[in-house]
Amino acid sequence: MVESMNEVKHRIASTKSTRKITEAMEMVQTVKLNKIQGQTKTYDQYVSKIKSVVMHLANTHMLDNQKPSSADSSKSKTAYLVITSDRGMVGSYNSNAIRGTNRFIEKHTPNKADYLILAVGGNGADFYKKNGADVAYEYRGVSDIPTFSEVKEIVKAISQMYEDGVFTELYVCSNHFVNRIRSDFKAQKLFPMDREAVEESMDGANGAGSVVKTEVLSAEYDVEPSEKEVLEAILPQYAESLVYGAILDAKTAEHSSSSMAMKAATDNAGDLISSLELKYNRARQAAITTEITEITGGQEALNH
Repeated sequence: MVESMNEVKHRIASTKSTRKITEAMEMVQTVKLNKIQGQTKTYDQYVSKIKSVVMHLANTHMLDNQKPSSADSSKSKTAYLVITSDRGMVGSYNSNAIRGTNRFIEKHTPNKADYLILAVGGNGADFYKKNGADVAYEYRGVSDIPTFSEVKEIVKAISQMYEDGVFTELYVCSNHFVNRIRSDFKAQKLFPMDREAVEESMDGANGAGSVVKTEVLSAEYDVEPSEKEVLEAILPQYAESLVYGAILDAKTAEHSSSSMAMKAATDNAGDLISSLELKYNRARQAAITTEITEITGGQEALNH
């Protein structure tokens, strides 16, 4: 009985230590979540303006035939830019992103030879490599609060692949932050940057759970110096804004999921501690009762 009580006492102490760790981790993730939501407000103002311009370009048919010159339609491939985390302890965040991407791929390109994966985040890269997918690009180590300069490196790499004809169509697949207890999977077309892709980007939410209100410009443009130079200036910024928004959104969902996972772990630890303390107290009471019974029995034996 003594060994059993000591074992329970040790488990109580160990679980309390674990609870302190999960409580601290929950606080850290909550701070990160608040910071990234603040950063998203600035992004929303920027992306609203650039989307207005790009939508106007689409309305004037300046985005028609936005195809890479080196693309071969007979060898067309679809690419999926999958955003996951590099670490664990984020609840169902990674599994939801990968499951949603797999369902989207099955619907659009069921033949494995017809698509390739561009992975932002180690979990997605490792999963698709393990399952034999063609992982043509991977980027690990995205900051907890991503900067715009980080995304430029990613966009530059995938844009070059598109220009080189490595793929002819690209979808960005990630988790979309709805609120602190819910995230939904989202797939958004990025390339080719035609009217369909632009209109799709106007629908739904952007950034960390916020809906960007986009004003569609109605004025006519006198293109100066040329239509080509206007597109060369604005379209890279537009691509960067979409990828940055997706990564911000996904990171927000990641921090939220991690915070919720740590809260659940803390609550479970509390429940376990209560159960163990009850078990310990019952064992202690039983030990005391046994001791009293033995003392009483000994006194009665002496009296006889």
